[in-house]
Amino acid sequence: MGKSGAVILVSFLFVCCVVPSLATVHTVGDSAGWALSGNYATWAKGKTFKVGDSLVFKYPSGHTVDEVSSSDYESCTSGNSISSDSSGSTTIPLKTAGPHYFICGVTGHCSGGMKLSVTVAAAAGGGGGGGSTTAPSSGSGTATTSHPSSSLTLSPFIPLLVSGVVAIFSYFVI
Repeated sequence: MGKSGAVILVSFLFVCCVVPSLATVHTVGDSAGWALSGNYATWAKGKTFKVGDSLVFKYPSGHTVDEVSSSDYESCTSGNSISSDSSGSTTIPLKTAGPHYFICGVTGHCSGGMKLSVTVAAAAGGGGGGGSTTAPSSGSGTATTSHPSSSLTLSPFIPLLVSGVVAIFSYFVI
């Protein structure tokens, strides 16, 4: 295999392995975190949520993060939570496309504004468009742009992939 063939092979491997491993970590509420003073409609507006991304909730004791159904979200009911955590740092991997609903299960907190609804789009290549976001009844928006509280993370396998690409490149080219 000549140099041009090796370059094409390495480029193809890089694109096939690196692009699917990109994900965004969204810190809910930015530096204010998950709190009664948060405005989650404003926070969510303009964000795109995709399968593979994660939501990170940071909060002090006295709060929870409960994933709930649509009806429990609307009524601020946490008795039938899909999942619940009160550790102070909760990471929710967004594994499925569609709407996801989160509330604070402490009495009065959800009705006080501690609720977030996000619509997750299918991962790249999965046919999904942009996801939309909605939060407490104060408003909603369509997610179309990135946001400062979002960060790009790479798969922990990237160093292994890069090492393999370098080895293959060295073998065929040098």
